[in-house]
Amino acid sequence: MPAAIAHLGPQGTYSEQAALAYQAWLGKDHPLQAYPSILQTIQAADDQDTTLAIVPVENSIEGSVAVTLDTLWQLDTLQIQQALILPIRHTLISHAEQVETIQTIYSHPQALGQCQQWIHHHCPQATLVPTRSTTESLQHLEDSPTTAAIASAWAASLYQVPVLAQGINDRPDNCTKFWVLSQSASPQGNYTSLAFSLPINAPGALLRPLEIFAKANINLSRIESRPTKRSLGEYLFFLDLEASLASAHTQETLAAVKNCVETLKLFGSYVNIPADAVATGVTAG
Repeated sequence: MPAAIAHLGPQGTYSEQAALAYQAWLGKDHPLQAYPSILQTIQAADDQDTTLAIVPVENSIEGSVAVTLDTLWQLDTLQIQQALILPIRHTLISHAEQVETIQTIYSHPQALGQCQQWIHHHCPQATLVPTRSTTESLQHLEDSPTTAAIASAWAASLYQVPVLAQGINDRPDNCTKFWVLSQSASPQGNYTSLAFSLPINAPGALLRPLEIFAKANINLSRIESRPTKRSLGEYLFFLDLEASLASAHTQETLAAVKNCVETLKLFGSYVNIPADAVATGVTAG
């Protein structure tokens, strides 16, 4: 199996920046392999086409990336190795000379959401069109002089297209968490991610597993529901624990949780690589 890192492409995406930053953090020059969608990126590691896959899972403005959570639930082989936090700085890229003339803005849905207040105030007339990645949106800039894309300043430089406005995300501290996935076991780390489904949709069904974590004094840093895709009103619950799978206390707690849920899936323990450490790996915006 090639020691490569799969990421969302094409060249110039924030996912590629995250992969480059992870390379720098590792101190190893793993080759990068771009894929056209997040689903295909994850599938590459599941199929052993690459050793690792790095995918976005949560943004500080827009919240979770649904396809990452849903795909990880559906697969049974991948484990989270590390979590990497990347600062995100969006720019408006266009051949137009004035923001007021923009009629259409292309970008990934997450990027459009992270800039929605800026768009509302500066381009309220613009039609928003989703693309599979921020870099893919640059392909539409030749369609019309009133077309724009939202991507990084680094992408604009790579493809030699002009930046019309900088720093357009709704909050200056915008950042995205990426998970590094592989088929290697991952029991060590300060955080553990898991998901479970419930045996019945009834009062108190969710409370029972949450009470077990509370009584075990294990803090939940995140809890989120996603549809099971079986029927309306049925949900999966994704949790991040401040605990390690290497701990006997954690294992005892999870054994108790398993007795009151339908299905429990453990995605591994890992460390969070801090944003300042990542920022030194990739200095482009």
